[in-house]
Amino acid sequence: MRIVVTNCNTTQAMTEEIVRGARAAAGPGTTVTGLTPAWGPASAEGWLDSYLSAAAVLDALRTYDGPSYDAVVLAGFGEHGREGVRELADVPVVDITEAAAHLACLLGRRYGVVTTLDRSRGQIEDSLETAGVARNCAAVIGTGLGVLGLADDPARTEAAFLAAAERAREAGAEVLVLGCAGMTGLQRAVGEKLGLPVVDGVGAAVKLAESLVSLGLTTSRAGTYAKPLPKGRTWGARPRR
Repeated sequence: MRIVVTNCNTTQAMTEEIVRGARAAAGPGTTVTGLTPAWGPASAEGWLDSYLSAAAVLDALRTYDGPSYDAVVLAGFGEHGREGVRELADVPVVDITEAAAHLACLLGRRYGVVTTLDRSRGQIEDSLETAGVARNCAAVIGTGLGVLGLADDPARTEAAFLAAAERAREAGAEVLVLGCAGMTGLQRAVGEKLGLPVVDGVGAAVKLAESLVSLGLTTSRAGTYAKPLPKGRTWGARPRR
């Protein structure tokens, strides 16, 4: 089985880190291929970045010419584009935001999301609402750290995560979710210290994608995710006349 994991930004180093986490979660016989958009934001932190990212990821998948794949994992936490990719792709599409939340709901009554900047909270809350899992979310808490700075100082990142996690616990969270693909791997460092289950969205999405493929299930075309209507669509800049 081959899974394509799409980064939501153009930072290749982050794609490589995400792929490492995805491969660690994947079962025997699963090949993980990382896909970095050719254009878009260097990091997705805000509404403008998120909409640019969504279009760039769709474009990357539309023009993909590598080996065929059996599922897509969207590694952008709270980013837009999930529904569009489900219309585009003929394979299961699993978003790390809803994957992590669904697994968290199996582990406790309420979960909390620890993310990067506070400005991302609204997008994450909206994404969880659309996915139907917002009711069980106790809180979405920011660490104050930028996406591209997560790997600069691991000790600082861990300390910021632990502090935000305590706030989520106080809000009623029984399970924690890593609210950024760039946090992949952090669950191993903080899980025991917190005494709570910590769900990594990348790993959760990979395992759910494997399960869907193994069960022979894919996106329904009966209504919401019907194939796009045939029409002219111009991608990228219009040619000069």
